[in-house]
Formats: sequence, structure tokens, C-alpha cells
Amino acid sequence: MNKKKVVIKVGTNVMTNRDNRIVGPILKNLVRQIAYLYERDIITVLVSSGSTIAGKEVLGECSIQDPSIRRQVFSAVGQPRMMRHYYSMFHDYGMRCAQVLATKRDFDPGLHRENMINCYEALLHEGIIPIANEDDAVSLSMSMFTDNDELASLVAELIDADMLIILTDIDGLYTGHPDDEDTRKLNTVSVDQNVEKYVQASEKGEGEGRGGMKSKLRIAKGTAKKNIPTYIANGKYDNIIIDILEGKEVGTKFVNNETEK
Repeated sequence: MNKKKVVIKVGTNVMTNRDNRIVGPILKNLVRQIAYLYERDIITVLVSSGSTIAGKEVLGECSIQDPSIRRQVFSAVGQPRMMRHYYSMFHDYGMRCAQVLATKRDFDPGLHRENMINCYEALLHEGIIPIANEDDAVSLSMSMFTDNDELASLVAELIDADMLIILTDIDGLYTGHPDDEDTRKLNTVSVDQNVEKYVQASEKGEGEGRGGMKSKLRIAKGTAKKNIPTYIANGKYDNIIIDILEGKEVGTKFVNNETEK
């Protein structure tokens, strides 16, 4: 398959409001942009957070005390709710989607990895949008991803993607806190640049997601080292994905060396 392949990861902080509820218009905007790419023969894998929050919306308060088991329950309940959202929204564009759940062990060399490759290739060949997420219902301790940023990076490598886009709730990597007057956004970062010093100053509140900017920076650099250009960008902007694909100077782009800038 010679079509351009893009992996898009949308985080919990993008798709939720201050009350930690899923924001439907954000998801609809995301699907609209993926449909736009689809019409232009750019195929997409979506790595979506949100199942735990969606489960909390259904169950409300939960009497389970163990936090790991409570997360499993919320996620198990929330996964079909999230897929119902996505199924309906993609259906409005005449598109089909499929859920692909995985644990970290599934990416180890062997039969499980080969099975995943076959699954993704078949789905993409049929024009079906794979929606990837961690299998939280069974994923604990050593089988857990650090966060969905790590999952997105592994999926990008698995399908030999041309680009990884990590959508968060800030515009990219800054030299200080985004609200400071003297700070600036870094438009392009090479994997050998020492930008880790900026991370602590750039961090906002962690919200509900597991992955902060420190994790995103590590994942972005690691993915770019595999010759997959990676963006960190604000997923709440209406056309952020389209703007990135059209080469506009949005977000922070991570590249393998200075010559790719």
C-alpha cells in the first residue's frame, strides 16, 4: 500500500471539559478532519483515549477501592461507549471504523505482533479506520503502556507510518510556561537538541491523562529517530490536523536531523 499513512493520537485532556466529561463537538471535529484526509487518499490510524472517562460517565461513583481494578471497570464499561460515539460519527461521512485493543506485550516480536500487522494492513486496505487503545481491562503492571503516546508510537512503527501527530491541549513545546510573555513555541526540534530543560516550565496540570509533556517529548524524539516525523499540537483547534498535513507552521515538529527542518 503506497498511500500516505498517518497515526493520530488524541488525549483525554483534548476531548474532555473541566468537568471531565467527553465533549462531543471535539470528537466530531476530529472525525471531520480524518474524513477530509480519507478523501485525499491519506489513511489514518486513530489512537484514542477517553474510555475511562466514558466509563465514569456511565457508572458515576464506584464502590471499588482498588484503583487499578476501578480503572479496569471504568475502561471496560467506557470502551463500547467511545466506540458508539466514533461509529456514529464516521457513519455520518460514509466511513467505517474498527476497534483494535492491545497490551504492550502484543508489540514484542512473535505471533501477536504479526497478527496485529496483518489486522492493521487488512483494515487499512479495506478503507476502515482502526481506532487503537490500550486494553485496560486486562493490562496491568508490565503489560501496561506508559501512556497512549507510547502506544501511538509503537503503532506508527508497526504500520511504517509517514507521520505521527500527538494531539494535546497546548500548542506545542515552549521555552517556558505558555502563559509567560517572554516564552516562545519551538516550531521544529531535532532529536539531538537538548530541549528537556524546557519541559518543567511548559507543564500544565496533568488532568486525567497519564502522559504529560515529559513523556510526550520522550516519545516524540524516539519516534522521530525512527524516521517518522512527529508533531505535538493543540487538538482543540478546528483544523489542526489538516494544517499539519498542509505544511503550516503549527505545533512542534520533531525530526531526525537538522537537514529535515
